[in-house]
Amino acid sequence: MSSVLDYSEGHTSLHRANPVAKLALAICVCLAAFLSQSPLMLLGIIAFLVATGVYAGMLRRTLALLAGFSLLALLMFVVQTALVRQGTPLLLWVTDVGLQTGLRVALRLVAFAMPLVMMLSLTRLTDLANASVELLHVPYRYAFTITTALRFVPIFSDQMSKIVEAQTARGVEFDTPNPLRKLHLMLPLAAPLLISSVARADATALAAEERGFYLRRRSSSYKRYPLVATDALCVLPGLVLVVLGILF
Repeated sequence: MSSVLDYSEGHTSLHRANPVAKLALAICVCLAAFLSQSPLMLLGIIAFLVATGVYAGMLRRTLALLAGFSLLALLMFVVQTALVRQGTPLLLWVTDVGLQTGLRVALRLVAFAMPLVMMLSLTRLTDLANASVELLHVPYRYAFTITTALRFVPIFSDQMSKIVEAQTARGVEFDTPNPLRKLHLMLPLAAPLLISSVARADATALAAEERGFYLRRRSSSYKRYPLVATDALCVLPGLVLVVLGILF
């Protein structure tokens, strides 16, 4: 089962860039989205992310990611317009200040959430962990824990889908249009998912220990991750966006 966290194969300069440089680029874009107060600037950041997806050959995945976060952003927009009561009333409960605030919050959510997920799609988790240990001096056990948790997200999602399919074959109405009814039906499935997750985590921990997990050091990786000039070019657009975010 394909996931937005799965590595997207490619041979672009983004794929070849140092994982730490890609992480720095993603953090810069997130920082620019956090600092910017202009909806136009936030739209520009989102357009930059879509263009990055086109360049990396993952347009379909980027658009799917954008659509998924847009649904959450729409919900945040409605909540903000309902909570903010200052300003001149426009339509129903919406005021001009609430409209501006909701639009800014919704766009910031999309611009803030997409970069890190896209970075994970362009980076192998093993390379990210090893580069973080070598260049950022992150203890290997912490880097391994974080990347393993990210690796388990699509696995658990696939496991949940299999459980739902099995229950559907037994006559459970998971295709009901009522979201509350669907939530009520899915809550009991948390138990088998949790049991299978604990078993998988225990097996993974045992396998890692047998492979000398506690003996792993910064020099243990067979692959080196030096920073080169092209990595600076990779981070440069992010720095430009940070400056623009401060200005706008």
